[in-house]
Formats: sequence, structure tokens, C-alpha cells
Amino acid sequence: MDVDAYMAERIPLVDAAIEARISAFANAPEPIPERLLGAMRHLLFPGGKRLRPLFALAAAEAVGGPAQAALPLAVAVEMIHTYSLIHDDLPCMDDDVLRRGRPTVHVAYDEATAVLAGDALLTEAFAVLAAGADAESATEAPTRILAVARLAAAAGAKGLVGGQVDDLAFEAGGSPEGTVHAWLASIHARKTAALFQASIVAGAALAGATPVQRSRLEAFGRDVGIGFQIADDLLDADSEEAASILRLQGIDDARRGAEGLLDRALEEIEGWGEAAEPLRVLARFSIRRRR
Repeated sequence: MDVDAYMAERIPLVDAAIEARISAFANAPEPIPERLLGAMRHLLFPGGKRLRPLFALAAAEAVGGPAQAALPLAVAVEMIHTYSLIHDDLPCMDDDVLRRGRPTVHVAYDEATAVLAGDALLTEAFAVLAAGADAESATEAPTRILAVARLAAAAGAKGLVGGQVDDLAFEAGGSPEGTVHAWLASIHARKTAALFQASIVAGAALAGATPVQRSRLEAFGRDVGIGFQIADDLLDADSEEAASILRLQGIDDARRGAEGLLDRALEEIEGWGEAAEPLRVLARFSIRRRR
């Protein structure tokens, strides 16, 4: 399976679902400030590679369900990822002025609007995922709630937010003495891998995954997410600010480590058959990418 072909087929599905949700949000009876809506849309469209949503759809397929079963999660995950980028770019954090070739949200609008746009995307993500849970069957509603809880854990203090706090401390030279490697691995596991794990596990859960399948996908998602972060660091290796992992180990060692994570991840879904091929293809692309 060709990853570009898979992405070309699935990304429009995700984009259409996000557009439908934002349009519904904009047309709600309660007035939404146009400036806020513009700031929310600014980084959502055009989006990036939509990897986290694609992993959600592929995980649904891998356990024998339709990709569409994971669409609410795919939308929610992309909203949370976008909120995190908006906040990461703020002057009080990374202070970036460009994102995806465009001015960052706080530059295009202002800092307060950027903060509020991120807040709105974060909260709307859970509204998307929870929508319909009370009206669905007695067996489906708990699964939707499970997905909400799984995504909340990944995005919160134990996941993305906590990882970002420790990453800021690391960048400031505040790593615990003697535990730098372990601490950095923990940052990657929370700041990056946690959202990949939630995308994959909750996406599969919405498609009817068994507890055993969810357990194996937890391990798969963690290794893919950390491998993705290493790949990201390797892409930035020639920048003025060398990525954090490369301060501790060379490029070759980092690349070998990422390949080891990929091998271990693929072992978790070994024997899952053709339905899991999109998941395998996305994993290889995420860790071996050069773009």
C-alpha cells in the first residue's frame, strides 16, 4: 500500500468532517465572534499531514470496523493537536512567528485571541466526541465515553500539558541530574506519544476493538509516537537549534533507536492481516519520513 495514496484518499474525509463541525459551530444559535472563528480556522485549514486523525481511521480499519466509525475522534484529535500548536507558538512558550508557512495565530490576530482560539478548539473537541453519546445504543454510548476519557487523559496534566511543562524546563536547562535520558523519554511519551496512543486506541475502540486489541495498540501507539518525535528531531538536526534528543545522542544512534521502536510497534500487530496494512504503512511513514 502506498502511503501517499492512502493519505490522498483519507485526508479529504477528515477535512470534510472538520469543516462540517466548524460550520455547525459557526451557525449555532448562540453567537460566536467572527474573529474567534477566524482564529480557530487559521491553523486548521490548510492543515498538515493529519497523521493523528489518519491513525484513528486506520486503527478502526485494523480491528475490522469502518474508518468512518472513528471520524468523530479524528476531528477531536485534530482540534486538540491544533490547539496545542497555537499555544506552543505563543511568545510565552516557543515564540514562533511562522507555522506551516503562514503567520502563527498570535501574529495573524493577537496573543489574547490566540489563547482563546486554542481554548475554544480544546473544549469543542470534547463536544464533538461526546455528541450523540446519550442518544446511541446502550452498548455504543459507553464506548464513546471511553474515548472521551482516553483523549482527556492524553491531553491533560498527565499527558500533553505535563509533557510541555517539563519540555520547557528541559529547554531552560532544568533536567534532573543523572536522569536526563529517562526524563527526555518521559517528555516524548507524554507530549507526543500520548496523543498518538489516544488516537489509535480510541479510534479502534469506536470500531469495536476488544480489550486485548486495545492493549496491544497502546504499546503500538507509544512506540510509534516516540519514534515520530525522534524523526521530527532528525528533520531539525541541521537547524540552528538542534533538537533535544540529538544533544544526548548522535544522529545515527537516534535513527537506529527510531527503527527499533518501529520494529517493536509492528510486532504488536503482527498477524493482524490485510486490514491492518494502513496502520503499518502510517507507522513506517511516521518514523522513516524525510519531510
